[in-house]
Amino acid sequence: MATGHVREYIKRVASIDQEIYPKWDLTKPLPKLPVPELHSTLQKYLTIIRPIVSTQQYLKTKALIKEFCDPGDDGEILQEQLKLYAESKENWAYNWWLDDMYMKNRLPLPINSNPGMIFPKQHFIDRREQLRYATRLISGILDYKTIIDAKGLPIDRARHKVKGQPLCMEQYYRLFTSYRVPGVNKDCLISNTSKLMPEPEHIIVICKNQFFVLDVVINFTRLSEDDLLTQLDRIYKMAEEVTDAEPVGILTAAYRDKWGDARIKLMQDSTNRDSLDAIERSIFILCLDSSIPISFNHQNSIDETNLNIRDEVSLLYQMLHGFGTQQNGANRWYDKTMQFIISQDGACGLCYEHSPSEGIAVVQLIEHLLRYMEEVRVQKLTRMQSICEIPYPRKLNWKVSEEVHQRMEEASAHINRQIDDLDLFVLRFEKFGRDFPKSQNMSPDSFIQLALQLTYYKVHHRLVSTYESASTRRFRLGRVDNIRANSPQALDWVKAMVGETEVPDSEIIRLLRKAMEWQTETMTQTILGHGVDIHLLGLKEIALETGRDVPTILKDEIFQTSNHFSLSTSQVPTTMDAMMCYGPVVPDGYGVCYNPHPDNIVVCVTSFKSCNETTSDYFAYTLESSFLQMHELLVKVTEEPAVKTCSRSNSIERRNGDLSRSDSKNGSPRRSKLVRQKRAQNTNQDTPQNGSSN
Repeated sequence: MATGHVREYIKRVASIDQEIYPKWDLTKPLPKLPVPELHSTLQKYLTIIRPIVSTQQYLKTKALIKEFCDPGDDGEILQEQLKLYAESKENWAYNWWLDDMYMKNRLPLPINSNPGMIFPKQHFIDRREQLRYATRLISGILDYKTIIDAKGLPIDRARHKVKGQPLCMEQYYRLFTSYRVPGVNKDCLISNTSKLMPEPEHIIVICKNQFFVLDVVINFTRLSEDDLLTQLDRIYKMAEEVTDAEPVGILTAAYRDKWGDARIKLMQDSTNRDSLDAIERSIFILCLDSSIPISFNHQNSIDETNLNIRDEVSLLYQMLHGFGTQQNGANRWYDKTMQFIISQDGACGLCYEHSPSEGIAVVQLIEHLLRYMEEVRVQKLTRMQSICEIPYPRKLNWKVSEEVHQRMEEASAHINRQIDDLDLFVLRFEKFGRDFPKSQNMSPDSFIQLALQLTYYKVHHRLVSTYESASTRRFRLGRVDNIRANSPQALDWVKAMVGETEVPDSEIIRLLRKAMEWQTETMTQTILGHGVDIHLLGLKEIALETGRDVPTILKDEIFQTSNHFSLSTSQVPTTMDAMMCYGPVVPDGYGVCYNPHPDNIVVCVTSFKSCNETTSDYFAYTLESSFLQMHELLVKVTEEPAVKTCSRSNSIERRNGDLSRSDSKNGSPRRSKLVRQKRAQNTNQDTPQNGSSN
């Protein structure tokens, strides 16, 4: 039986992990998230705002912090109340963080919140192959869910700083049990973990904007792959019979307040209540998409377009938003945690609702799943016997009022506008990967984060608040806190890199290592539970809970600036040819999801076209030049022990932030191919002057 095979597979993976980390007692509960020391947090806060605010604003904040920390003042009182609150909670930050990050966010889920992920591309000859792949995916998920339900997954371990320390696995257990219910003013995350309710035994299949209940267990028996294939074929034929289905799924792409209000109205009819209940209690959603026409997305992928091949941007767009209401945009239900997408043309992936779990947990689960599916396919394991008489899948019906129909039209118009506004570019940097920073005794993540700081400064001539998620899964119910790369040390280094500060290469290297030390130390402190952002959120929330006024330092303009993340970043590593992306979190920002492989780095950059200051491809071009610049500097210094001051005749030059090298043999500057392409497009544009960050 396949479930026995998946147990074998899990046991094999777990035993390897135990051999590497044999000393940990996995039966002991994880520690609670600590409450950081107040003065330490506020000093870190002062440090991270210094490069992004004016001197006057910095001094104002410094004075506010001094007042806040005076004996008997707000800071001391709130800190003690927070410590007291933490004693009674498994994780004092979890609910506050969940509400602040997700439940109170009123923006639509697609692009703004739900990440998209593409799997390795498949090649389906016909619809039958599409459905057969879908059956293997369904069976693989159900096999794996058996282990998840039994909490039998191998426990994830910390890979650095106290290596082997067990990590919280609760995120995995929420993947197939959670659902985000829309509300007015605030959403609610619910989980089907009650022992009083029967476990769901169905999934929802969406095809041509229609919803079908596919029971995967009938009379206590799991459906075989042959039976699943039969049911999927039936669903497809049933869907083809209707050409004007109401695009009810598009409601989940609306602003959350509007969708919450529409859901209340839908629930007034018993037919709609039945349909919503079936969707919300399902194990997961499978979207059978129609093929997407080939479209030209960028000159960088013109070869693929000419060969009638969809590029990576097109594939990622399909996972993020389905290309709007004219394509597969309504063939979705964005509130469901796990929503798998299989297109007729071989595009496969998922769009997942972010609130129950982080991207890394999802990616690790998906990679386990895809490897396991391949093992099962190659070994051709015998599955359960087919069931003779299988009832047809049940189509869900809707009764849509005129008012709800109006909400659907509004949601359709909005998602189509947002799709047109999204600007996405995929950079495949192949000069080096994570092995190069390691060879220089540098953290690959810190190396990339500092490259992003350098890139932003080159493009915008300042640093801004930067969000990089840092896992706090060493603690019970741990999720993430924020590592901020926009440090004073980073500012000093980028100014030297772009030539605003004329110093020898050896000094630039020293500044780089100093910035990297700060970045690495901040990362370490954050994953150990001593981050800044969650602590400040806790102080604000405990003030509200105890009926006190929120202190000025936690609500003024400077605090708002520090939480306006123009650069939202995340490392989501994969070992397969797969990638994840998400949209910016502010209108004038970038979303940057990167995946460092041993010998290459894949970066997905998003921004909004409506912002005149941001362009995804140019940011990616400049990031490539930053990688090359850092590589050349480090190699040059390594190869020349006696480092000399930069000269204009034979040295690394920094012209308006771009890397070039004057070479006495040809006298021409060397830039990356992408930067040369971009420069060719902008030869008639004036070059802006470098500015100060303060």
